[in-house]
Amino acid sequence: MARGGQGLARVAVVVRAGAAPLWWLGVLAAGIGLPVPGLTGRRIGVLAGAALFLVAAAVVACVRRKRYTALAGSAARAGKHDVLQDRAVTVRNWRRGHRWWLLLAFLAALAATFAVPAAAGLLMAGCGVGLWLKSAWIGRREQAGDALLWVRVDWLAPDAGRPAGKTVKAYRSTGIAAGDAAPGGARRKTPALV
Repeated sequence: MARGGQGLARVAVVVRAGAAPLWWLGVLAAGIGLPVPGLTGRRIGVLAGAALFLVAAAVVACVRRKRYTALAGSAARAGKHDVLQDRAVTVRNWRRGHRWWLLLAFLAALAATFAVPAAAGLLMAGCGVGLWLKSAWIGRREQAGDALLWVRVDWLAPDAGRPAGKTVKAYRSTGIAAGDAAPGGARRKTPALV
């Protein structure tokens, strides 16, 4: 890294990194658990799961929005020596840091199917949708402010997560064309013109 520079990861990419694994593992767990009658029966399990899906998506999408807004409002411009982390590296680091939690959540969702079929899997899937919604909200803020939000890599948690955690003191910002991810953390469909 160049003198005085910091490694920076996109805030929206860190948020979005867990969405796909939670969604797919949740859908898989719900699909596997659907044929199991469970203690409550399939109908109650699916209805409970649908309610949990909606609640989880809403809660995950809305939690800590004030903190994100405060950090975004005070974001300083990134310096020329700061190193912007690729989207793929950020996603890989998050998934490596959370792989055991994802596995345990998947196994717990499978085990819960014997009590309430499909409910825990739909809860996981709802958390994934909530992360997608939160990253989309961050993307709308980025587009409105015409600036992408970045967080110092060394301020992230040891598992490469929590971009609005206690250790994060401020965000950095760059122009909308910086990096290889679009506002909201998705892959860019076309290469950015710099």
